[in-house]
Amino acid sequence: MGQFPLPSSIWAPQTKRQGLAEGYAVIGLGRFGVAVCEELVRWGAEVLALDDNERAIDDLRQLEPSIEARLVDCTDEEAMREAGVLQVDTVVVAIAGSIEASITATLIAKDAPGSRVKQVIARATSDIHMKMLQRVGADRVVYPLKMQGQRLGEELVRPNLLERLELDAEHSIEEILVPSTFAGQSLRQLNLRRNHHVTVLAAGPQHSFTVNPPGSQVLQEGERLVVMGSKESLAALPQE
Repeated sequence: MGQFPLPSSIWAPQTKRQGLAEGYAVIGLGRFGVAVCEELVRWGAEVLALDDNERAIDDLRQLEPSIEARLVDCTDEEAMREAGVLQVDTVVVAIAGSIEASITATLIAKDAPGSRVKQVIARATSDIHMKMLQRVGADRVVYPLKMQGQRLGEELVRPNLLERLELDAEHSIEEILVPSTFAGQSLRQLNLRRNHHVTVLAAGPQHSFTVNPPGSQVLQEGERLVVMGSKESLAALPQE
């Protein structure tokens, strides 16, 4: 068995993320929040965007008319409820200017009575901010300088993407979780080169990759694939 490590310096999200496809709310429409919105829309997701600044709402509506943008005080539980925030699966708290507002919005999304929110991802501006967000229930905390909004947006709609090494503007090598639709099938049966236009470089359990695996190798759910191809082809692979 050979190892196929990807460089630790490239983007390396958490090991596994749940696939959430029932809508997203983005709270806070600074550059980071807008970038998250744009990327989610680019992938065809339904997005509810909120801010307490009317100009930010107007700017987003001009930029992305398809997004439902609302002027809301996100520290007000009833306002959040009426806006529909508590009905989506994933909430991104991207508030930049007020740590108090960021923490309050996170707490409301997680703990308000009747909330259906499954995941809250919150932006932090410092280590103490991160710890406070975690204390009130944020499932994940990100730093904008370490993870751009565009990258977070893609990660949300591609739940099986684990790591990526960009080869050039059009091509990448990606490590992904084996989609459930691939589980139980051999690489020969799947014929990913012909059917999906990607090349399999390695496959198997996390710590026991087979490099250049044979066509007879059967993929199992929970295992990983390292595939190479155009970004378009890689993005078109099944996500679950």
